[in-house]
Amino acid sequence: MRVLVVENDKVTLLGQIGVALEEAGAEIDICRPHAGDTIPADDTAHDAIVVMCGPQNALDDEGHAYLPALAALMRRFGDADKSVLGVCLGSQLLARAYGGDNLIGTAPEFGWCTVSLTAEGAADPVLSAAASAFPIFEWHSDTFTLPEGAMRLAGSDAVANQAFRLGRAVYGTQFHFEASRAVVDEWVATFPDLIAGMAPDWYARRTELAAESGPSADATGLALARAWVATVRAADRRRVA
Repeated sequence: MRVLVVENDKVTLLGQIGVALEEAGAEIDICRPHAGDTIPADDTAHDAIVVMCGPQNALDDEGHAYLPALAALMRRFGDADKSVLGVCLGSQLLARAYGGDNLIGTAPEFGWCTVSLTAEGAADPVLSAAASAFPIFEWHSDTFTLPEGAMRLAGSDAVANQAFRLGRAVYGTQFHFEASRAVVDEWVATFPDLIAGMAPDWYARRTELAAESGPSADATGLALARAWVATVRAADRRRVA
C-alpha cells in the first residue's frame, strides 16, 4: 500500500491517521508543495491520497499557486476509484475539486466540539466507526457547500457539513480526527499566538477540556482512521520477469 500525503503547513502531524497507516504497513510519500515540492502529475504511483490541513484558505490561489493542481489531483484519484481523504483544508479543497463552493471566514470553530452523524453517516463504512454523537477537535474558519452527488455524513450546530463522501471512498472531514491529545499539545506549543487570537478563553480551560473530551476523541479518531485505511485498495506492482 503506497499512500501520498500532502502537507500544507510547516507543522503537519498525521496523528491517528499516521498510526493507522503504520499499522497497515503503508509506504507513505510526503509532499510539501507549500515548501516547494512538486505535486505529482497523476495518481499512477499511489493507491490513495491524504490531503491535510493548513492556514491558507481553499481559494488562495494567488498566495499558494499549487492549490488548483492539488484539487485536480484529488479528483483524479477519486475518479480512478482510489481512496481519498481530505482533512480540514483538505476537505475544502475536495469540495472545490468536485464543484462545491468554499465559504471563507463564515464558520470559526476551535477546540473539542460535538459532531453528530447523519442517518447516512451511521450506515457509512467509515463514519459508522464513530458514535452517533462524538467529541472531536476542530480548528478552522471556513466551510463549504456539498458538491453535487455528495453524501452528507456528519454535521454540528456550528457547521452543517462536517463530513461527506463521494463515490466509494472519497472522504472529506472538516474536523481533525487525526488530532490526538499529543497532536493538540504540539499545536499549543507551536502556535500559541494563533490559538490565543482565535480562542482566547480556551487556554484557561484546556486541561479540563482535554480530560473531559480527549480520551473519547482520541479513540474515535483512531477508529475513523483505521476504517478509512481499510478502504484503500493496494495495487499489485510486481513485474513479471
